[in-house]
Amino acid sequence: MLRYTLMRLGIFLGCLVVVWGLVYSGVFPSGRNGSNALWIPLLALVISAPISFVVLRKERDRASVQVARRVERMKANMQASAGVEDLADDRARAEAQSQAS
Repeated sequence: MLRYTLMRLGIFLGCLVVVWGLVYSGVFPSGRNGSNALWIPLLALVISAPISFVVLRKERDRASVQVARRVERMKANMQASAGVEDLADDRARAEAQSQAS
């Protein structure tokens, strides 16, 4: 998951550098009234999103498998904990009933 995040960040930073160069060389229009601080990262984000979607497909699939495994493991642990709690509750109730009789 960390690998995918770092790769995605790298693609964004690469696009940011390219867009910054193209804006300051006049190929892309610059922002109005000094809004380049918002315009350049926004444009880089719009460009990097489809690139990441295509280029990082395999890495995204690997990350989703890891997340799914983690979720399944957590579900199994929660079910095991619930079973232990139910057993302890049943024992306590049976003990209370035997003492009441």
